[in-house]
Amino acid sequence: MVNIDEIDQKILTELQRDTDLPVETIGERVGLSRNACWRRIKALQSTGVIRKRVALLDPDKIGLGLSVIMQIKAAHHNAAWLEKFARTTRALPEVQGVYRMTGDLDYLIRARVADMADYDRFYQTLIARVPMGDVSASFVMEEIKETTELPLNRI
Repeated sequence: MVNIDEIDQKILTELQRDTDLPVETIGERVGLSRNACWRRIKALQSTGVIRKRVALLDPDKIGLGLSVIMQIKAAHHNAAWLEKFARTTRALPEVQGVYRMTGDLDYLIRARVADMADYDRFYQTLIARVPMGDVSASFVMEEIKETTELPLNRI
């Protein structure tokens, strides 16, 4: 874990909200000069705290309005199956997140597709590439909260 002080937290909060903010603006908001702020941002990047900067797209505006949560039970519990599953899910662009879970199910997949027909195509592709024990899907009716911001006030 990297030591992050209060000023770094403020910088990271600003960047999580808008990575396009000029360094001067961030510096003003956190009480640093442009150069001091820039050095801190570079340090946060070099230590890996800031992994990368991205643009967040509106899925509805680009035709990916259906969010799917898939619950997976593995067909096999061995290294070969896990490697194939991981390689396959990483390669499918619809997949936004894959999580190995405790409890009754083995994996959770979070995916984005255009509609039910697109989900069926995605599902057929997934099961053709990796044998599954059981697959259950739920479709998001309303996104009450969706964020990429981490709770920096907790550190």
